[in-house]
Amino acid sequence: MEYWNSTLGSGFILMGILNDSGSPDLLCATITVVYMLALTSNGLLLLVITVDSRLHVPMYFLLRQLSLMDLLFTSVVTPKAIMDFLLNENTISFGGCALQMFLALMPGGAEDLLLAFMAYDRYVAICHPLNYMVFMRPKVCWFMVATAWVLASLSAFVYTVYTMHYPFCMSRKIRHLLCEIPPSLKLACADTSRYELFVYVMGVTFLIPPLFTIISSYALILCTVFRVPSREGKQKALVTCSSHLMVVGMFYGAATFMYVLPSSLHSPKQDNIISLFYTVVTPALNPLSTA
Repeated sequence: MEYWNSTLGSGFILMGILNDSGSPDLLCATITVVYMLALTSNGLLLLVITVDSRLHVPMYFLLRQLSLMDLLFTSVVTPKAIMDFLLNENTISFGGCALQMFLALMPGGAEDLLLAFMAYDRYVAICHPLNYMVFMRPKVCWFMVATAWVLASLSAFVYTVYTMHYPFCMSRKIRHLLCEIPPSLKLACADTSRYELFVYVMGVTFLIPPLFTIISSYALILCTVFRVPSREGKQKALVTCSSHLMVVGMFYGAATFMYVLPSSLHSPKQDNIISLFYTVVTPALNPLSTA
């Protein structure tokens, strides 16, 4: 069998959701509008938090990092998908595919950890308000952010290098919106079953601790909120928490679908829809639901 990825000059063809859509022009226009909304909302949120000194508090510091991750993630994927459709050119080089995979995995992994830290921040703010600035002092916040970025960068690098080291067959078509691990491995000529099991186990391992932290934090928050005598204070706390839980649900739902559920339970078309959701829709909604 002939391998074609022996040099960086070989490339892939991304068969994204626009190729399978019944109304590609309308879908492309919709994606463009939602992407512009994501850029505008996250960009404005970053600007406001940076300029307004009253927002230089831990909660908004973490929220600014979330917006930065969303901007990076959606900008790695969406502009290329739009331009590929408009220019009728869906190819991506081998090196470009590896770079896109790394730049997509990095903010995704960082957001996984950041959402857990944000849940802890909410817990401290509501359950221990008098000690909030002690538990969430600047050094702690910077440590949280650095941990999220460093661990995500290291894991993304390892995943990318190992995924792209496989020999690929004559088929160059990746039936996906972007270069991600599961659809890329379908083109490999070697046995990838052990690596796929490793990706599954690490995916579960990477998702469960943050998710457990989030669930535990909000369970404790709810216990505290229901003991609050003030109805107004109770409503304010519930609104703040529900908006964060909406972000958590969107992120972990998509991540579970792609990296935890067996590939036999979802089709490439369903994968494309989910990838469109977490690369374009979720980054646009995050600032609206967390602000």
